[in-house]
Amino acid sequence: MILTRGARVTGAVLCAVLAVIVAGWIVRDVGAVDDPARLWSHWAGYYDARLPAPPATSAYDVVLLAVYLAAAVAALRSSVAATALVAAGVVTIAVRLPGLWTIGGNGTAARFTDDLRTRALLSAFAALAAGIALIITAGAGRRAPYDSSERLPARPGRGAGVIAFLGLGAAGAVVIAWEIRQAVRLADAPFDVYPDWYVGGDRIAHGLIDPPPGWFTVVLALLCLSAAVSALARAAHARPFGMIAAALLLFGGVMGVARSVHHELLERFGGLPVEEQLLVLTSFFEVAAGVVVLLAMSLPGPADIPAPPHRGYGQGYGYPRPGVFGPPPPSQPPPGW
Repeated sequence: MILTRGARVTGAVLCAVLAVIVAGWIVRDVGAVDDPARLWSHWAGYYDARLPAPPATSAYDVVLLAVYLAAAVAALRSSVAATALVAAGVVTIAVRLPGLWTIGGNGTAARFTDDLRTRALLSAFAALAAGIALIITAGAGRRAPYDSSERLPARPGRGAGVIAFLGLGAAGAVVIAWEIRQAVRLADAPFDVYPDWYVGGDRIAHGLIDPPPGWFTVVLALLCLSAAVSALARAAHARPFGMIAAALLLFGGVMGVARSVHHELLERFGGLPVEEQLLVLTSFFEVAAGVVVLLAMSLPGPADIPAPPHRGYGQGYGYPRPGVFGPPPPSQPPPGW
């Protein structure tokens, strides 16, 4: 289906609002640490990162900013406007939902001021409202194409769908495997921190506006696996969801590679424990998978051609039937016949 012009403009405005919210928090963090390089060191997980104030964001907020900007452009210019808006809305809801209970928790109270937490909670409500509005806009603003000159949303090509299925499926499996390893590690911790890893709490630190690490990992794994299946089936929504999953994988892999280079893990790779070697290899795999899937999903396959509009009785091609188009036939011959 195709979006109406009003739905396209509304979707673009909602995406712009979400982009402004994320950009505002990133600018706040840059100002709080006085040095973008130091903020990056924290985002990338450098062991020697030291910040004067805890940041409210994570590196994945940069990816969300790019997603909102791309969705706004797609809403105005692309045939995948509806699916792009739905994808942006679903990811927003999944990522911002935990903020409703984590922002006001005791864990954030010890690290952030009440004023900042209030602003973050208002931002969470606004982001969730905008995410829901994106899905509603995409659903309510659909219309059938007027004729065959209007192309339906392009599905992934057959080869691109297989490539995305293999890349995202393997990446999802790797993410789940590391999450299982994390569960085993947390089970051996002296305190019961495993629930906090997923739903937030006093023992797990994360960005003020961001979800707990375990929650985000589950969202990423589900996004990768669902997008992989959709790509293999060449579904119309596979491209936007697949590109978002690939962007998150790519950026996560880039941070892991930067961390490995910063701590000279590549030079000492042979002497590292097996688990650390696998972590380094996972970062490079995520970069490769992200790039390949992004390229595959950015190339649209053949677009579906809309079916010709239904023509009722007397609306066939050729000359119109008498009495259907034009005046009815005379009831009797004219004079002189």
